[in-house]
Parts: sequence; structure tokens; C-alpha cells
Amino acid sequence: MNKTFYLAYGSNLNLEQMAHRCPTAKPVGPVVLKDYQLLFRGGHGGAVATVEPFKGKSVPCLLWEITPADEAALDRYEGFPFLYRKENIKVQLGKKNIETMVYIMNEGRPLGTPSCYYYSVILDGYKSAGLDTVILKQAVQDSMEVENG
Repeated sequence: MNKTFYLAYGSNLNLEQMAHRCPTAKPVGPVVLKDYQLLFRGGHGGAVATVEPFKGKSVPCLLWEITPADEAALDRYEGFPFLYRKENIKVQLGKKNIETMVYIMNEGRPLGTPSCYYYSVILDGYKSAGLDTVILKQAVQDSMEVENG
């Protein structure tokens, strides 16, 4: 079967949510997306996570191995191709460079803050994957500062 590596940085870090959404997906392990920044876009109180190129910053991610059925489920959930597009990005796993698929929000949505529920889903994912939650908190700050001018 054809497997794809998928890079999760938002609510799909959450193991419980992914088990429900993509029952055949397998977590491979944490990786770092270098020279990208985590932000929230979509307006105040309803913004969702995205990553954008930013030299010198990095985003902790969880690498998944997914099947075509998992990818179809993710496409529906992520609002592909209207809300998010797919890009291929290389990340380092151990000593290997691995090509992964990642969802990145399409341009044109304003920065904003996520709902408390959505934030807590991502926070749980960060904790279960052993990722640094400081970056998640910083992303909320970064998304608010620009939002408030």
C-alpha cells in the first residue's frame, strides 16, 4: 500500500483526534520544521493553525505515516483545496531527509486567536508528543500582536 508522510503542527498533533479521524495513521515521531513560524489565521476566536516561512524560527511537528484513505479524510477536515493547500516539504528524521506532505493555509485570511477548545486540543497534542509548548504560546501572541495592530 502506498504510504505518505504527513507533517502535523496543529490539532492533528492530538493522538486521540487523529485515531478517530484517521484510524490507520501511525505516528512516526517528532520532527522540526525549520525556517517556518506557527501562526493562527481566520479571525478572532475562530482562527486555526498554519505555518509560514520565517527565517530563523522553527515549528515542532509530529510526523505521521498515512494511507490514501487517511489523506482523503484529512483533505475533508482541512477544507482542501479551499482553506488549505498541500505542499511537499523536506524535514530531517534522524540522519535522513524525508519528503512530507503538509497543509498550509491559503493566503488572504487575517491573523487571529484560536478558540479555547481548539487551543486545548493542540496543547494536548504538544504534551503527548513531548513538544515545547512555549512555541505554541508564542504563536498565539504573534497572531494577536498583528491582529491588534
